[in-house]
Amino acid sequence: MPLNLTEDELQLLAALPQSIGSAVAFAGRSGLFGTGKEMFASGQALMAGVKDYPGNELIQAIVPDPQAADKSAELDQARKTRDWAMARMKAKGITSAEKLTAQTLEDGREAAQLLDSKVDPAQAAQYRQWALGVADKVAMASTEGGFLGFGGTRLSDAEKSLIDQLKTALRA
Repeated sequence: MPLNLTEDELQLLAALPQSIGSAVAFAGRSGLFGTGKEMFASGQALMAGVKDYPGNELIQAIVPDPQAADKSAELDQARKTRDWAMARMKAKGITSAEKLTAQTLEDGREAAQLLDSKVDPAQAAQYRQWALGVADKVAMASTEGGFLGFGGTRLSDAEKSLIDQLKTALRA
């Protein structure tokens, strides 16, 4: 089934996993170092989509391939998605972690509708798995509530709650 998505729909689906990673990173209170680890985990999980889902036309279309021969085209694609997401955040007045979380959940519901109506069911299921995998990897990248990296819990109640809300939004 060929992709039958508009450019804005593709950009939404491309930007959502990154928004999910950021929202989960901000949901926990892991401090500067922990949040840095979580953002790094988010980037790794995003890029893993190309390798983990090689047969998924949607994921292949929206995730830059670091192994591609034409690196400039892949960088242009990444910049385009970043610029689209930043312009959208500015237009919607996203100025706090709370607003980012609310917008991410709204985008998740919109993405679920797109996935259900315009994407092959198997590819849609893999997209959901990948996007929620970003949330899981970010949440598990650092502990919450410890002191100087000692103690604390791997998955905070706030992160658990957000991941559950994301699953509901994405109909996963």
